[in-house]
Amino acid sequence: MSTSRAPRQPDLDQPHPDHDRGLEFDLNTLVSRRSLGLFLGAGGAVAALAACSPAGNTGSTSPAATTTAAATTSAASATASDTGTATPTLTRAIDECGVEIPQETAGPYPGDGSNGPNVLEASGVVRRDITSSFGTASAKAEGIPLTFTLTLLDNANGCAPMAGAAVYAWHCDRDGKYSMYDSSLKNENYLRGVQEADANGQVTFTSIFPAAYSGRWPHIHFEVFESMNNATAAGQVLAVSQIALPKAACDDVYATPGYEKSITNMTRTTLKSDNVFGDDGGIYQLATMSGSAAAGYTAGLNVTI
Repeated sequence: MSTSRAPRQPDLDQPHPDHDRGLEFDLNTLVSRRSLGLFLGAGGAVAALAACSPAGNTGSTSPAATTTAAATTSAASATASDTGTATPTLTRAIDECGVEIPQETAGPYPGDGSNGPNVLEASGVVRRDITSSFGTASAKAEGIPLTFTLTLLDNANGCAPMAGAAVYAWHCDRDGKYSMYDSSLKNENYLRGVQEADANGQVTFTSIFPAAYSGRWPHIHFEVFESMNNATAAGQVLAVSQIALPKAACDDVYATPGYEKSITNMTRTTLKSDNVFGDDGGIYQLATMSGSAAAGYTAGLNVTI
């Protein structure tokens, strides 16, 4: 359904003005390991794309589905508490779980093999703490600590947790640069990692708060895979989306040393003007956050698929 072409070569010295032009633009860069059919799931491309749009899905669920989903979530929370595992604040009530996460661009710097280098097949990419590079690389990303958790929910199964699914997450550093692509970071791979969802459908990453760079609202990229095998083999993707970070937390962090450029960039972009979140203001992608710049932040997002 899509035509293949050579991957667009980014300007490594100025990586961000062309970043994240939208899903349609990004689909044209998906070569070699993915076709559009694989990207959206075999046999369901049109339906899946419509379901991912807020306009195509009202987010309503039947009473039975809502009851089942609520019970599932309560049980998951109880299990997490019983085992001593941290249970992050979820971003919205379970009765809104029927709204699937919007599909977004992976951008020109995914590092997943679709546009240049592929970190997913590297030994060491499966990890919780993504602040440092791994393998032969050694750099560490500096910045305000951020721990973020995604809760994967199966929309076709009463919003049951997607245990065993996998997430690849990546984002820029506090200078707005992406490892593996920026000219100064071509041999580094920090702020990239893969985690397997636990029994509660949750994956957690320890990282740093990303910058606000020119043209984009502060965000974190992620891809969801059916399994760890698919993730580490750069296989079929169930969803590609982004986490939007709340303005209050961004303002707090960007007032600290090292984030000076982000202050100016934040004045030039809003959630409504952002070319990724602007269609709905990021309503289904805006993380719930707690903490402070002094103590570090914790973020959580429900990801319904």
